[in-house]
Amino acid sequence: MKPIKIGATGTAETIVTFEELALTVGSGSLDVYSTPSMVALMEQAACDCLQEYLSADETTVGTELNIRHLSATPEAMTVRAEAELTETNGREFTFKVKAFDEAGLIGEGVHKRFMVNGPRFAEKTKAKLK
Repeated sequence: MKPIKIGATGTAETIVTFEELALTVGSGSLDVYSTPSMVALMEQAACDCLQEYLSADETTVGTELNIRHLSATPEAMTVRAEAELTETNGREFTFKVKAFDEAGLIGEGVHKRFMVNGPRFAEKTKAKLK
């Protein structure tokens, strides 16, 4: 992995679709952007932050989330997530994450990721099937 500095940032963006609504994903009964979808977008932003620093066989996996979903977002509205690297500890990375729709802040929190060797991690995971 190439050296990375505290304060590095990443982003991810989506237009809310039917597939991302709480009613569709099973996380609620309303036609609003689901918390699981917002979390996934926050994770994408953190991945974006790290991507250019990883070697070909390196990847990261999410290990911890502590987020608050502050405001509902309707279908068809644009949502943007931002991740800022706040701490590193060996192969562990901590991010401040935020999500915004066109009206303002909709979520925020802390997300941690851990760097792994992708092929080795996948092999170890598949070994559970044996």
